[in-house]
Amino acid sequence: MKTDKFEIIAKTLQGVEEILAEEIAEIGGEEITIGRRMVSFKGDKELLYKANFRCRTALKILKPIYKFEARDTDELYQKAARYEWENILTPKSTFAIDSVVYSDDFRHSKFAAYRVKDAIADRFTDKYGARPSVSLTNADILINLHISGRECTLSLDSSGESLHKRGYRTVQTEAPINEVLAAAMLKMTGWDGSSNLLDPMCGSGTILIEAALIATNTPPGIYRQGYAFERWNDFDAELLNTIYNDDRGEKEFNYKIYGCDISPRAIEIARSNIKNAHLEKYIETEVCPIQEQAEPHTPCLIVTNPPYGERLAPRDLADIYKALGSKLKHLYTGGEAWIISSSQEGFNNIGLKPSERHRLMNGQLECEYRKYELFGGKYKDAKTNKATGKQDDKPAPRKHESDKKQSSRPDKKEKPGKAEKAGKTRKEETRPKQYGIAEKQAKSEKPYPPKKERTNTEQAETPSEKKEMIHGEEFMTRFIKFRKPSLINDGETQAKQFRKRKKKEEGE
Repeated sequence: MKTDKFEIIAKTLQGVEEILAEEIAEIGGEEITIGRRMVSFKGDKELLYKANFRCRTALKILKPIYKFEARDTDELYQKAARYEWENILTPKSTFAIDSVVYSDDFRHSKFAAYRVKDAIADRFTDKYGARPSVSLTNADILINLHISGRECTLSLDSSGESLHKRGYRTVQTEAPINEVLAAAMLKMTGWDGSSNLLDPMCGSGTILIEAALIATNTPPGIYRQGYAFERWNDFDAELLNTIYNDDRGEKEFNYKIYGCDISPRAIEIARSNIKNAHLEKYIETEVCPIQEQAEPHTPCLIVTNPPYGERLAPRDLADIYKALGSKLKHLYTGGEAWIISSSQEGFNNIGLKPSERHRLMNGQLECEYRKYELFGGKYKDAKTNKATGKQDDKPAPRKHESDKKQSSRPDKKEKPGKAEKAGKTRKEETRPKQYGIAEKQAKSEKPYPPKKERTNTEQAETPSEKKEMIHGEEFMTRFIKFRKPSLINDGETQAKQFRKRKKKEEGE
């Protein structure tokens, strides 16, 4: 059966429009046009339902019903009263109007909404002698008024409560990141669940949960209690039920998502939210400051939303960003890190050069979302190597037992001949050099000539003895404990299990 297609508008956050357009294309949207904090497209009723249920980066899904031009509020009232509102409302219905105005002719958005409300009420009063009531909470029909210059658009809000309110978060920390923003950040990294993921400052766990939903391809609307379109006259309950129970696109996730935070209260809240989302088997959390965190199994993607400085002293903020930069540089070589912040000073203290920068809004704060490609050595050299296809410099290969014989002079190094190279296997030649405890002790027992007393002049010309520095595998062996990701061998997808539990609860 062929259904009529109509215009649909998806509202989103600034800087997220392209990500949302990609999502709409994936679910079958046509004639997609990107605007400011919105994406318009063509689709039918099924696509309208899918956009609400599946789009991770949409805040609202609107259905435009009436467009016209108006120069002032009187003309706005007159033209709004011409629309046949009786096809949508009844005298017993309740409605509410939300307005967004960008116009020099309409200075007060609330007054414009008030005039549209009067137009609807007066039309019903003149025709039926009764009028629908206005309700600011839980209204039957939600109407959106958008004015740009003199162009006015009246739309039906099909979502109701903002789509960023997934339904899994029952408790939150102070100023948590928006779920739509968290999903957009993960989408911008290319995250698809093909590696581990770490948020070293996870707060209430929003990034962790959104990452798990993307990794398993679980629709974000599965936790929602309902949508505004369910109160429309043409609501199709069977169609929505079919969309809700369609789990063909869901997949298994065989890695782990790790979250850490210095606050025990934040980790407690994160665990509660993760439990509400039924994602415990994918996510591990622990109370741990950034300075003490260990590296999970590689490969690992780092995505985090550190403090911006509103509630921290400048010195504390600098310490956090310095520790974050140090961890990234020394423990995650070869990986990627994505960091969002409004603090330019914080970014400076990370001490790394970003390869990408994106402008995003976190609430009312203008932020930068930066990508860091983590490697050893200098950024310029790594960039040149990447352009030419050359690999970054790797640690020196470990010496074979047969090569440990040294000459009596410890400062003289002999170059291996062709015969020695031929005797080594390819694996031995490329094996990275490791400094374990045993090797270090053996090295320290080698005879060295006695140190000579140096004058002040000689000390200035000769490099002074440096303190022992621990790097690489020895550091990791001593101080880092790895956690082995649990193997997942469940026959059912996460969303399917959630649906079964929900049906069982409804049956009881």
